[in-house]
Amino acid sequence: QVQLVESGGGLVQAGDSLTLSCAASGDTFSRYAMAWFRQAPGKEREFVTAISRSGGTTDYADSVKGRFTISRDNAKNTVYVQMNSLKPEDTAVYYCAAVRGPLPIVVRTPTSYVYWGQGTQVTASS
Repeated sequence: QVQLVESGGGLVQAGDSLTLSCAASGDTFSRYAMAWFRQAPGKEREFVTAISRSGGTTDYADSVKGRFTISRDNAKNTVYVQMNSLKPEDTAVYYCAAVRGPLPIVVRTPTSYVYWGQGTQVTASS
């Protein structure tokens, strides 16, 4: 059992950068693989990026590869996503997700993750 709280969202101009944080509590953070998903109005929840327990393995959606970087600090019980060169199509509610153990075999599917944060809004205006 782990609780997740996202922070760092906001309104920025296209081309700007933003870093989101997800703080975990209630269990040993280093035992969980972590991911970020996003959901725009009227659209399905979409995979963004994921990271293994140790941080040794990462995965990125093609739409964010080269612009976003996921990282984690197990001593601080926190996972981050650094978002550079934001585009209007990045506008969405961003959710932090966790599953205890290694990265799922199906890493990009929401149902592979058990625990979810409340989401934080990111808006990139043109």
